[in-house]
Amino acid sequence: MHIRSGEIADSEAIAALLTDLGYPTTTALVAGNLSRQLAHPDAELLVAVENNAVIGLISLNVIPQLALTGDFCRISYFCVDPEARGRGIGAALEAAACRLARARGCDRIEVHCHSRRELAHQFYYRQGYTESPKYLQKPIRPDQP
Repeated sequence: MHIRSGEIADSEAIAALLTDLGYPTTTALVAGNLSRQLAHPDAELLVAVENNAVIGLISLNVIPQLALTGDFCRISYFCVDPEARGRGIGAALEAAACRLARARGCDRIEVHCHSRRELAHQFYYRQGYTESPKYLQKPIRPDQP
């Protein structure tokens, strides 16, 4: 298994992983979004590859800070193929993400992980994550003023 930057050619495998994660999508949608992400200076995508197949991904966004010295890195999507789980692939992707974040000047990494994802929470705790204050969100709809 090795970790590399994601590529447009990975779109089909990424779509399958995201669907497994609970985000049903299409290869075409992923390819379009991935194209924008790869062009964005503050976005990164790492994939785990085994036998020429993408078996995991971690999508990251570096967020510059105004009031603090170090920037922070946010994990936006993180998934390992169910058949490959339990073999250290997630830990390897997370460690690679931390190295990348450190190299980009980040002093912390965060993830929003829905309360229903209890197994994911256990993984994050094993990696040294702690809970932080409440996470709030508001949908922005095109019909809102």
